[in-house]
Amino acid sequence: MRILALDIGEKRVGIAVSDPDERVASPVCVLPANEVQSVAKSFRRVLEDWEPELLLCGLPVTLSGEEGPQAQRIRAFAADLSKRLAIPYEYADERLSSAEAKRSLREKGLAEKDMRGKVDMIAACLFLQSWLDARSSGSNN
Repeated sequence: MRILALDIGEKRVGIAVSDPDERVASPVCVLPANEVQSVAKSFRRVLEDWEPELLLCGLPVTLSGEEGPQAQRIRAFAADLSKRLAIPYEYADERLSSAEAKRSLREKGLAEKDMRGKVDMIAACLFLQSWLDARSSGSNN
C-alpha cells in the first residue's frame, strides 16, 4: 500500500511518499497549504502520480506527549481532506521532525534561506519513515 505523508503547516504542506511495500519513505514536494486543502490541480497531480491508499498526517505533539496548539487545526484539515478524497487517514507523531530536517539540510550545506521550502518535505519524509519502521518492527514480533 502506498502512503502519502503530509506535514501540514499554515502556509505550506510538505509531502512524502512510501514505496508500495511500505519500507522506504521518499520526499516528493512542498505545496501551498491552500492548494492541498482545495485539492487544486498541483495536488491532484501528486495524487494521480502516486495513487496513495492512506494519508499520514503529522500531528504536532509536545515533548511531554500532549497535543500541541496546532493539533486541532491539523485534525480538521486532515478530516476534511480525507473526506474530499475518499482516502482514509491516520496521524503520526511529528515531534522534532522539523528540527531533525533542518539539522539534516544544514549538514548538507544548505543555508537557512535555501532550506525554507525543503524542511516541510524532509520532515514529512522523516515522520513517515519512522512510522513505517515502527509498523514493520511491530508486525515481526
